Amino acid sequence: MTTAQPEETESSETVRWEDLLPREFEQRLAQLPLVYLPMGLCEPHGHVAAFGLDTHKAVYLCEESARRFGGIVAPTQTYQIHETGYHRPWLKEVMGDVNPRMGSLPPDVVLRLLVYQLRAFVNAGFRAVVVLTGHNANQPDLRLAVEEFRRARDIPITAVSDPELVLGQFEGDHAGRYEVSQLMYVRPELVDLGRLDDRNTTPLGRFAQGDDAHLATASEGRAIIEASLDAIEAIVDGCRPLPEADSAFMSFMSFEEAEEVWQRVAARSDEWCTLRE
Repeated sequence: MTTAQPEETESSETVRWEDLLPREFEQRLAQLPLVYLPMGLCEPHGHVAAFGLDTHKAVYLCEESARRFGGIVAPTQTYQIHETGYHRPWLKEVMGDVNPRMGSLPPDVVLRLLVYQLRAFVNAGFRAVVVLTGHNANQPDLRLAVEEFRRARDIPITAVSDPELVLGQFEGDHAGRYEVSQLMYVRPELVDLGRLDDRNTTPLGRFAQGDDAHLATASEGRAIIEASLDAIEAIVDGCRPLPEADSAFMSFMSFEEAEEVWQRVAARSDEWCTLRE
């Protein structure tokens, strides 16, 4: 049986901020001053898929978008919000009393960090931002932080989860057909469907595995990823025209001003979905 593989691209093209030399950074910035922030999480994805599924799909989508549409990929944010609000009963349901081996952080830590990440992007010369989270359901709080940041620097900023990119075409899930198909396409070596029955034979139990994970295929993963990239292309196109580099919105943001933004986000904590059960 043949397995679908990611299409050949200019894989040698460097698009990650941390890998770019100054001249190459300036060249890509001049071509399109847009930055992608991939956000993920290490959390259980059943016995068949790697802990970092959310991270791997976000990174792939951001890097491929930068290669196809332009821009630069920021260092990956590999910790996310979990274990609070509505996540707490869900985690109990899919994990029982098993240690989930999870890399989660409280909402205030992640949202404050996002404000300062946006500050870093503006100060580096970016004039548009795409925040893509592979960990779904926290994005309303990310968008709240974006809203407050844009009061200080009104530049195009989109915060979106990958299932939102394909609404109406594919149905997102957790460690089921949708997510496992994605990983089978972008990182096939991190999936082992031969372990599907481990949920019934090991002390770890279900380990948050989706009931339809056995239906996952790399070809469906490819279709999901390509549809997601089409949606990101539309987001990138929608950012234009970008603010002028010398506009007031692009002035240097100090730590003090960023802290003022964070204080406004914190003042709206009663609206944070990640604190509501």
